[in-house]
Amino acid sequence: MNVKAIDNWSSGNYRYLIASVAAVRLVLESYVAQWQNQRFSDEQAPIQAAIDAASALLPTPSALQQLCREFKLSDFERDLLLLCVGMELDPSFADLCARSGGGEELGFPTFNLAMSAFAAPHWDAISPHRPLRYWQLIEVGGGKTITQSPLRINERILHYLMGVDCLDEAFKGIIEPVYYSGELVRSHDSITTQIAAILSNKWGNIRQLPITDYPLPIVQLCGDEVGAKLAIASTACEISGMKLAAISARVIPTVTAELNNLILLWQREARLSRCALLLDCDEWEREDGAKENAIAQLMESITTGLIITTRDRRPAPKRPLITFDVHPPTKQEQLEIWQNALGEIAPSLNGQVEVLVDQFNLNAPTIYAVCSEALGRIAGESKDDNSPLPLGSSAPLPQLWDICRAQSRPRLDDLAQRIDPAATWDDLVLPEAPRQTLREIAAHVRQRTKVYQQWGFASKGGRGLGISALFAGSSGTGKTMSAEVLAGELQLDLYRIDLSSVVSKYIGETEKNLRRVFDAAEGGATILLFDEADAIFGKRSDVKDSHDRYANMEVSYLLQRMESYQGLAILTTNLKDSLDTAFLRRIRFVVKYAFPDAKDRAEIWRRIFPKNTPTEKLDFVKLARLNVAGGNIRNIALNAAFMAADAGEPVQMKHLLEAARTEYVKLERTLTDAEVKGWV
Repeated sequence: MNVKAIDNWSSGNYRYLIASVAAVRLVLESYVAQWQNQRFSDEQAPIQAAIDAASALLPTPSALQQLCREFKLSDFERDLLLLCVGMELDPSFADLCARSGGGEELGFPTFNLAMSAFAAPHWDAISPHRPLRYWQLIEVGGGKTITQSPLRINERILHYLMGVDCLDEAFKGIIEPVYYSGELVRSHDSITTQIAAILSNKWGNIRQLPITDYPLPIVQLCGDEVGAKLAIASTACEISGMKLAAISARVIPTVTAELNNLILLWQREARLSRCALLLDCDEWEREDGAKENAIAQLMESITTGLIITTRDRRPAPKRPLITFDVHPPTKQEQLEIWQNALGEIAPSLNGQVEVLVDQFNLNAPTIYAVCSEALGRIAGESKDDNSPLPLGSSAPLPQLWDICRAQSRPRLDDLAQRIDPAATWDDLVLPEAPRQTLREIAAHVRQRTKVYQQWGFASKGGRGLGISALFAGSSGTGKTMSAEVLAGELQLDLYRIDLSSVVSKYIGETEKNLRRVFDAAEGGATILLFDEADAIFGKRSDVKDSHDRYANMEVSYLLQRMESYQGLAILTTNLKDSLDTAFLRRIRFVVKYAFPDAKDRAEIWRRIFPKNTPTEKLDFVKLARLNVAGGNIRNIALNAAFMAADAGEPVQMKHLLEAARTEYVKLERTLTDAEVKGWV
């Protein structure tokens, strides 16, 4: 309805309700007069004329008419309901109820009064199985008998009859209305259209399902695109002329009585306001059996429009279920969203938007948030130096790139350790072969979209388009530093995940933990560094018992996610020989980190001190006699720097000697005279 029609309906609805209440008051006045043996002029014509005049104003039936039709109220039940409405709207009703024979102590509607005063009474109207009480349209107060107990209209029903559009107060903190106007991409349009047809009860043409007692199937939206799923559900409801409200799986009550009452009240609400319910299971991990049972009961009991959002498919209940997988926007759709969000700046970026699309896999809300923040920064910088908004060249790209990285962090920050890259290629002391492999890895990450998409290698098949690497070598040989160098080179975030803390003894938990990490990282194509791969890998391909079988499943899941991951995933291990060759074949790059020889150790010592660190008479050849890896060298240098700073001196060999002794104690090794001969 347009605004004028809505105004006409509101006015006509109120007048219709007041006239209907007046008709009930007339019946009561006639009954009171008869009870008191008084003459009464029963002039119904003016009231009927008022009802007819109000009906003429209504473009659609009044709320009272719709409620009676929806809940199949008899004329007597309708009059009983209006008796309770009159008590709320007309001050004279209390006196009429009292004068009807009950006295002042019964100055309220009762079932006994309705049975006596109204036409065509029937006893079962007050039965718990009839609409008035089953749907809680009226409430029965405490009293000596059912027939003499006070009757009161339910507050939500009163608001509904008055034309007030609001959710039941009983839903506060549990079910909330959804107001969402997110933009849909083309690939989501068809899903939206099909859901709208389902909600409009035209789903028979979409998919053949068994005929059941349920008028509508459940709609299930699966995937990690939370915002897109909400936009699809909201838009589908709008198309089908319905509203949408949402409930989180976390707040569904598990107490049977509470759950049953919630389901009943929602069924009532859905009929009153043509509202579908969105059951949000996106963050629910299915760990609570009682909660799972409550969710299943809700799914099977609600017969009105029900949409479920979940990351993984839920098992089908008794009610028919139609599932749609909601995928992220395609690269082309992302490009169009970027161009629209950037506005006039987009054409001036000379193809740099495509670089962002190639690297980051962002949905529409995130892209708009990134552009809004970036344009705000650029406008602020331009205002500060009185220069116009920078167009052309590459001015806006650093802001956009950094904000894209920041937007991808929140979910991952709770699951892994972010490492700020500090090392550069100059800090990395490695033979040429592993350095060249690292350069190839960087090239693969940079040119992934060009080779796979533009040059067509993606169509040639293979296990996946992800880039995976194994860094193998003893502790301190440069594995983590290499990951830092790659992150700095590619200007990407680096997150470290300790696989030993991810692995769980409970079946399925390891995969669940890994899924959280990959799902959270996918949007930003972050570099993932899985440390201690020995915790999950090993020579496990020979299945001897159920534990081996599940261990292999964990490894297979990790490799499958690495192969499909849009970014770079790195495994580190101290024991490459312990890894099964069948698993190694699925990893694209293997970088071996040898223990540094004396020449390499001397070079590491030369590079270990920052340029601002004061040093004095350091002999790197003598320092290289220490038979330790690069990580230990860094620890010794750092400890020595603190000693020198505390003594107010530059770093000298004596400080390094003391620091070396401390490090060797930690390594549970003996510092030999040959290693430190001639140091001081």
